[in-house]
Amino acid sequence: MKSIYLWLSLLGFSVGCSGLSYANWHTESFAVMGTTAQVELWHQDTKRAQQLIQQVKDEMTRIEQSMSPYKPNSELSRINRLAYQQAIETNVELFQLLIKAQEVANISQGAFDISFASVGFMYDYRAKKRPLQQQIQQYLPSINYQSIQLDNTTKTVRFLNPNIKIDLGGIAKGYAVKHCIAILKQQGVTSALISAGGDTQLLGDKQGREWTVAIQHPRAKNKQAVLLPLKNEAISTSGDYERYFIQNGERVHHILNPKTGHSANGLVSVSVIGSDAVMTDALSTTLFVLGLKAGMHLIESMPDYQAVMITPELRMHFSSGLQNF
Repeated sequence: MKSIYLWLSLLGFSVGCSGLSYANWHTESFAVMGTTAQVELWHQDTKRAQQLIQQVKDEMTRIEQSMSPYKPNSELSRINRLAYQQAIETNVELFQLLIKAQEVANISQGAFDISFASVGFMYDYRAKKRPLQQQIQQYLPSINYQSIQLDNTTKTVRFLNPNIKIDLGGIAKGYAVKHCIAILKQQGVTSALISAGGDTQLLGDKQGREWTVAIQHPRAKNKQAVLLPLKNEAISTSGDYERYFIQNGERVHHILNPKTGHSANGLVSVSVIGSDAVMTDALSTTLFVLGLKAGMHLIESMPDYQAVMITPELRMHFSSGLQNF
């Protein structure tokens, strides 16, 4: 799970409060997509604000019902079951997100790969269970984004390997918060924040002040590594400290390297800032897998995005656009 802490200093409370309002600010936290989401918005009409918050909650639930690999009736689960047997037609929304995932896979040369689930499904972090090396070797060839065929004309998905499974956990929450911010903007909201599991999109500023976003310290849950003033931007953080267990002195976490089937190492936290939560979501995972040198090289080639990377020695590294921060 991606994780950041948002410090809402103007209101005097932090993420985790539910159904609170202060003057014209309204906020609510709720469970969705396997994590805690939060909506905060400014609106003069309390009744209308609550309607808008409910609309966001309904939209996030709808997206979860379509894109969760853990719900047997979801569109994604249907693809995982049938796409090797035949080309599966899917809805435009999901198809476009699959296209975006493939674009990130291409620019990262497979460091981001939604077919990581072909091995990832064998990990159980709650039970502290990981697959044997021979199991990983058996299914590792199935991690290959190039074996996912997308036909833009028919909006169909086809797998070229019988063992492929896909999971949008590295991009779907970013899509959800971006989509819901767009809904609020269309409804005339000018100041809002939506987060889901740490993927956050901001609409406007905080009524004349920038939002203050704190990146969590990767080895101290109640501490922050750095504070960032932001507005009209998105931020996503990938860390090795949310879903993990320790086995034989090794930290086994949920961010898998598609080339090895094992937890990626070399970094403990990556945050990406930019205008598009879909991309910040996918890029934070991508850079984590690539590691410091290759990850910094990639993000420096993308001038619209910046990154903060933290190594196991707890040293922070900033991309060039943030070095004077």
